[in-house]
Amino acid sequence: MARPVDVSPARTASLADIGLERGWEPAALLVTTLLLLAFGLVTLYSASAFLARSEALPDYYYVLRQISGAAVGLAALALCARVPYHTWQHLAWPMVIGVWILLMILVIPGTESIAPKINGARRWLRVGVTIQPSELAKVAVVVWTAALAVKKGENFRSLRKGLLPFLVVWCALLVPIALEPDFSTAALVGLMGALVVYSAGGRIGHFVFLALLALPAVWRELSVAFRVRRLAAFLDPSADPAGAGFQVKQSLIALGSGGVTGVGFGQGRQRFGFLPEAHNDFIFAMIGEEWGLIGVVATVGLYTILILVGFRIASQARDHFGEFLAIGLTGMIALQAFLHMAVGLNLVPTTGLALPLISYGRSNMVVTLTAIGILMAVARETEQMRLSGA
Repeated sequence: MARPVDVSPARTASLADIGLERGWEPAALLVTTLLLLAFGLVTLYSASAFLARSEALPDYYYVLRQISGAAVGLAALALCARVPYHTWQHLAWPMVIGVWILLMILVIPGTESIAPKINGARRWLRVGVTIQPSELAKVAVVVWTAALAVKKGENFRSLRKGLLPFLVVWCALLVPIALEPDFSTAALVGLMGALVVYSAGGRIGHFVFLALLALPAVWRELSVAFRVRRLAAFLDPSADPAGAGFQVKQSLIALGSGGVTGVGFGQGRQRFGFLPEAHNDFIFAMIGEEWGLIGVVATVGLYTILILVGFRIASQARDHFGEFLAIGLTGMIALQAFLHMAVGLNLVPTTGLALPLISYGRSNMVVTLTAIGILMAVARETEQMRLSGA
């Protein structure tokens, strides 16, 4: 007798399709990301509404643009969460070469029509959409460094065979970023590459040796007039309160005036132009002013969860490439968040780095969400291997 035909409807898509049922790490990443993203959009609206109106734009102008970047980023997150993470290992060289070409377009003469100078720097390409190649360089360096680190194996004990080969490609990306100029991002990208190499077995002594070799070039960069003023403002913000120390002083005022509970959403005074770049480089100060100590602790707590889960994914990865990739991408988010908040508290000199998922900047938003999607893919495949008993 023939079996009855199953005419039940096809199963609808579920969270299982992106791996959220396989271990708790992907779900924790997604929930924490969405909380930071939602809080960031609310904070950005308050921080940018007055700025938008002063430019004869609707008060929601910047937050609407940020939402468009978040939509693209969330689509990238969903896609990357499904793509096997070893795909990135095969794309390492194309990514680095592509980013290098974009960075060179920024610094070579004759490309000002698509790479205009804004606030004294050429950091953005306008080709129908606005792209910041240095943001793309962050993921490219992590992916390429992780891929090459797997091939190097035990050679990291040798300076010539271990660390030096990485420097050629790193410098090919770092030099044009520094020439934009964007010394802070160049230093961050270098730190991310170094973090991956160190996790793969690189020796601290080699890093110290190379740092000493690079000291003259770094000293030259730090000796540029505006960076000297920033260092002086870091040491004593009151020495030049109307000049280089103005942003730091206003940031500390904002954080101090927030108290425990903050002055309230939309009630911060710094958003009226007292704190330059309140919607971007100093949005952490706006959080402290309007949401107080409670808001600051909640923000730090969410980043802490995101970072700890990221490093947990790295520790449980099924192979070295997944481990190095997760360490690098988690470190990327951690370094940016720490440095941004440290600038607002005057713990480090002003760097101009965005607060991931919160500061205004669509390129940074898309890159950060892409990185989180790749982390989810590493966690998903690790759990699949555990369930299969491999």
